[in-house]
Amino acid sequence: MIQSTNGSAQPQTQADWTDVDHTGPGTLAGRYLRMFWQPIYRSQDLDHGRAKPLRIMSEDFTLYRGEASPVPLPDGEATLPPPLPHLLAFRCAHRGTQLSAGWVEGDDLRCFYHGWKYDATGQCIEQPAEPEPFCQRIKIRVYPVEEYLGLIFVYLGDGEPPPFPRYPLFEEDGVRTATTYRRDCNYYNSIENGVDPVHVAFVHRVSAFTDNGLIDLPHVFGEETDYGVATHAQRPGGAVRTTHHMMPNILHIKGSPDDSETGWTDQIAWRIPIDDEHHVSYGIVLQHVEGEAAERLRQRPGRGADVSATVNEIAGDIMTGKIHVDEIGKPPYIVGVQDTIAQVGQGTLADRLHEHLGRSDVVISLIRRVWARELQALAEDRPLKRWALPERVEATIGV
Repeated sequence: MIQSTNGSAQPQTQADWTDVDHTGPGTLAGRYLRMFWQPIYRSQDLDHGRAKPLRIMSEDFTLYRGEASPVPLPDGEATLPPPLPHLLAFRCAHRGTQLSAGWVEGDDLRCFYHGWKYDATGQCIEQPAEPEPFCQRIKIRVYPVEEYLGLIFVYLGDGEPPPFPRYPLFEEDGVRTATTYRRDCNYYNSIENGVDPVHVAFVHRVSAFTDNGLIDLPHVFGEETDYGVATHAQRPGGAVRTTHHMMPNILHIKGSPDDSETGWTDQIAWRIPIDDEHHVSYGIVLQHVEGEAAERLRQRPGRGADVSATVNEIAGDIMTGKIHVDEIGKPPYIVGVQDTIAQVGQGTLADRLHEHLGRSDVVISLIRRVWARELQALAEDRPLKRWALPERVEATIGV
């Protein structure tokens, strides 16, 4: 049920459970996404003793990491674990100013406005100006957080979180890089792009993908799996490239090589709504190299840098006709520019009502049916499918 403008409950309809674009509080797609652990920041971007404002699915939060311990440990003792990240409400319970402007003190956060202090559980522990503090009555919401593979994950749903998922393939030896970018369109534009192998032949016609054999138009087919949807792209000659959409918003692919030394990579990425018109991607790239080759790769300048501003500026110039994509050559971020043009070019929110899908869009149609089925079950308070990751799932190259 949803609330009408006069507060009365209204039954949800097909228009609601096919609305995957809107993810704010109370929306079906937003409720669904909040039922899963989601990455919200790269570990490397959150310094010790710093707080940051954060917007996720049209809600505002405060993310902070505790201070590093200033006390040196005696020789021979184990080192202290790094300070943990914490996610809590955006505003102070006192007068409502944003908490991220305040100060991290140890593992606690002090408000900028009047100095109220909160511990990592959201409990108020100090009210400096109150002669008779009433801290015990003040507690703000906090959210379960896990740090894993260079990303900070959070559970934003109600009740106890599900078990934290692990991705054993990305724990293996090699060079692991946490990645991120921001794109100025709805997150679902990117989700559908990820299950559309045909676009590679056109959007990425000048890229490392085509340099490494993903050239010809594929025959596309797919199926629902225990974890989501598998997409298969069979090219002339019979080779099949398989990629995986893990429900609800994860893409796992084989990424193209940077060069002959690095080879094909395993890549996994989550598309996270900032609001209904912008999203951010957080991902992990595993390059299967060891020894001296791995060390050379780790020392490469700019590895893992967020080039969103450059990519979005160039894509904007192309989309406004100032330049053509063929005129920019093949910079390292060419795939990002190409995908931004394609996805933002659909409109901030894609107009699916006036589309004309074809046979090659078979997996896009499948994933829409899966999402609609799950959102309808959620709307009707029926059991949802329990998605389960296998011990190991492999994307394949197909060239």
